[in-house]
Amino acid sequence: MTTLPANAANNADIDSFYAWTRLGISLLLATIGGVGTWAVVVVLPAVQAEFGIDRAAASTPYTATMVGFAAGNVLIGRAIDRFGYWIPALAASLALGAGFLLASLANSILGVTLAQGLLIGVGCSAIFGPLIADVSHWFNRRRGVAVTVAASGNYIAGAVWPTIMPYVMQGHGWRVTYAVIGVICLVTMVPLVLLLRRRAPHEGISGAPRARPVQPISLSPSQLQVLLVIAGFGCCMAMSMPQVHIVAYCMDLGYGVARGADMLSIMLAAGVVSRIGSGFLADRIGAVKTLLIGSALQCLSLLFYIPFDGLASLYVVSLVFGLSQGGIVPCYAIIVRGYMPAREAGRRVGIVLMATIFGMAVGGWMSGWIYDLTGSYAAAFLNGIGWNLVNLAAIALLMWKANRSVTALA
Repeated sequence: MTTLPANAANNADIDSFYAWTRLGISLLLATIGGVGTWAVVVVLPAVQAEFGIDRAAASTPYTATMVGFAAGNVLIGRAIDRFGYWIPALAASLALGAGFLLASLANSILGVTLAQGLLIGVGCSAIFGPLIADVSHWFNRRRGVAVTVAASGNYIAGAVWPTIMPYVMQGHGWRVTYAVIGVICLVTMVPLVLLLRRRAPHEGISGAPRARPVQPISLSPSQLQVLLVIAGFGCCMAMSMPQVHIVAYCMDLGYGVARGADMLSIMLAAGVVSRIGSGFLADRIGAVKTLLIGSALQCLSLLFYIPFDGLASLYVVSLVFGLSQGGIVPCYAIIVRGYMPAREAGRRVGIVLMATIFGMAVGGWMSGWIYDLTGSYAAAFLNGIGWNLVNLAAIALLMWKANRSVTALA
């Protein structure tokens, strides 16, 4: 018999008051730590001006952040499978705070880039995939809602931090702003992480008996992993087109930067609503069906961007797009927990979410490349739709395999 640590949870903690309290702490932690993926975008013009570099060189800290963020989802995910959440999260929180402080002292763009990639990017990854995987262990009946609420922290951070930062930067510059963020992360995230020291219920404890997948499917864990990676990469290749280029698209149409920024804010706000709503839907009809619905609606809204390019129309389409895509990425984590061993959740979720991050990064670049070739975003939207169809094909295959397994057991 496996002996659990003294601070380990038991099955009575699943769906309990403690589980919901833990979810609230996790959401707050994600909202604070999510600054790591947004701050670099806000300070980019100031960094470019101070170091006297071109826009491409000024963008390297963002690229490094995303690479570190993607890698951290896997590395920290593997660590929580072995040690539980709080120890890797504590190390990541310290790295995140230290990264902002070191970046504020950097005397070259290389120094900023290293701090962003090695410390900030890796550090903030602990509040995305690994956090979602941890939250999933504490819920059965409301797992979909819990996972999507935890995943909403990143979007809430995107709505809050870029709004606050410019006010500090106007009076004190980007370096002081970064130093303040670093201190805030250290003094808030460390105590919050320490409140999450209780280990997950026994199916998530390293060394416990290997848990069987909750739901049957005629795919091996490795085959399912590959299918989810393809689906995740494809959906985010499509998702990146409006999210990365909506501001530039509005500029090309003559509507200005402010209108494009408003549309991006609408997308993110609608994305929060979509994520939580998708959680309720996943608990009712299943994560695979919810994923298929969200992906199909995302594909349709991408198509609407091509003919409807009036200002009012773009606001409406951006709202529809946000309501369509917000719940897609969390559904991958719910599927992993539904069909794969719980003791592998951190690693498995991390790998899938790494694929989604790379999809966003590559898709954003490819849309710009297609625009440079064609002089129009129409072909870029069509490229996104093509990748969305790849995503839908992978999801359809997944659904067929799941339904086939259920039929075989009936």
